[in-house]
Amino acid sequence: MTALTDITKLSSIMEPSGAGYLPGLAIDLVILGFHHNQLKVLLLEYENTGLFALPAGFIRNEEDLNVAAQRALSERTGLSGIFLEQFYVFGDRSRHDSSPLQAILKGKGISPSDDHWLLGRFVSVGFYALVDFTKAVPNPDALSDRCEWHDLSNLPPLMLDHETMVQKALDTLRTNLDRKLIAFNLLPETFTMGELQKLHETILNEKLNRSSFQRRMLGLRILERVDKKWTGGAHKAPYLYRFMQDQK
Repeated sequence: MTALTDITKLSSIMEPSGAGYLPGLAIDLVILGFHHNQLKVLLLEYENTGLFALPAGFIRNEEDLNVAAQRALSERTGLSGIFLEQFYVFGDRSRHDSSPLQAILKGKGISPSDDHWLLGRFVSVGFYALVDFTKAVPNPDALSDRCEWHDLSNLPPLMLDHETMVQKALDTLRTNLDRKLIAFNLLPETFTMGELQKLHETILNEKLNRSSFQRRMLGLRILERVDKKWTGGAHKAPYLYRFMQDQK
């Protein structure tokens, strides 16, 4: 995305009345990244404000919600083609606080009026995704200064209720992990049971019993065994698995 295109996209939401967008409704994106037993989340940083936030966006009047989420992801982070799923709607009145956005806009030399639509109360639809963060290289938009992966175990303070959003997305992922790993397509075409267990342990943040884990996964009937992984000794070679085709 060019700088000119970026600025044009930004100016379209700066119309004080919010013309062209659904009033009071936003989208927030919790993009989780996994690689080599590390779990991260994608955050925007706004210089001169000390603020960190999740990527977010708004819904155009003639736009489907899922299409708006993909557009917001592309405009705010430069990423595309990522499987996004709704996980929660955040609508508590207490989440409204216009001061962070005022600080962000002023940091960019923009002074919105007190009745600007961006400073009003928003109900936000949360979407989440799980990707290999080494294959998803983000870029900041015209409003933010950095768009980077942050380790979940060492997050900076997040604006508004974004920390709650991250935790809710994690809880949702952990509850539906076995089914969602297929949809997120994070593993290679074939993988060992040990690799699958490591992924589960990283996301769940807990150690799992190897035998119990294997029995549970095989009992789900979502895996098929293909061949042994060559390690130099046939008797030590672990089996390879893949998700059944009708499960994808």
